[in-house]
Amino acid sequence: MRNYEARKRILVTGGAGFLGSHLCDRLLERGDEVVCADNLFTGSKRNIEHLHGNPRFEFVRHDVTFPLYLEVDEIYNLACPASPVHYQHDPVQTTKTSVHGAINMLGLAKRLRCRIFQASTSEVYGDPSVHPQTEGYWGNVNPIGIRSCYDEGKRCAETLFFDYHRQHGLDIKVARIFNTYGPRMHPNDGRVVSNFIVQALQGNPITIFGEGQQTRSFCYVDDLVEGFLRFMDTDAGFTGPMNLGNPGEFTIRQLAEKVIELTGSKSTLEFKPLPSDDPLQRKPDISLAQAKINWTPEVQLEAGLKKTIAYFDSLLAGQI
Repeated sequence: MRNYEARKRILVTGGAGFLGSHLCDRLLERGDEVVCADNLFTGSKRNIEHLHGNPRFEFVRHDVTFPLYLEVDEIYNLACPASPVHYQHDPVQTTKTSVHGAINMLGLAKRLRCRIFQASTSEVYGDPSVHPQTEGYWGNVNPIGIRSCYDEGKRCAETLFFDYHRQHGLDIKVARIFNTYGPRMHPNDGRVVSNFIVQALQGNPITIFGEGQQTRSFCYVDDLVEGFLRFMDTDAGFTGPMNLGNPGEFTIRQLAEKVIELTGSKSTLEFKPLPSDDPLQRKPDISLAQAKINWTPEVQLEAGLKKTIAYFDSLLAGQI
């Protein structure tokens, strides 16, 4: 039975992952019931083990490429490997997760007539020719490159969400997530923040691809999850897509130097060739989020890095 009290029963797919586990925390903190579905390909039981004693939390091991039959009031669809190392490991499965996963979750939302949130990505903009990126920009994406399984998979998922909205009147919310970091990132996910921190803590050279002049914007996970919740609380007429990210822009080299400074590491910088299709610039225009949900990230890069470094320091010491 669906819950008809004030408390909501909410499905979070990919709920044992980095972002999903933090979202589960916040939903439980505000009093909701949470069903966390994850196949644990990149998610980890460690991320949610502190929740198993909570009577309002339920874990279901499930792959979203197969239908899921539950009774819930809202759905957050976060299921998909999000780092290049993981999504390129099995690119066919990555595309299936984005496309079949979206179809299955949209089908569930249609049956239940419930609101559904799609965790899309800034990768839909590809290597952008517009800077910063606004939601109206259609992107510059290579459809046959090594990153296409993720980029085009997420673009197709957005298409499905908007077609279900137009054809079936489904209540959708589509967020385009820019680079996010914080505790519970996978130490071997290949993303720059986790890579740099682990390398610095271990005293290894910091690996920079290219000359390190490509730019990224880094949003702390708590800020991002706050954006999720505010977006889901908007009226049904506002679907997005909406950028969620921190508009502060840093070069990859600046990030590496800041991590070395904050860890007190003696690591040196090691430069390697730039991978194929690696975007040279990435910065969100968050004017829409500021106007619609009164959202602006609050955690500055240095403060967020200190919390993330403390997490990885404990993880590497075997304390987590």
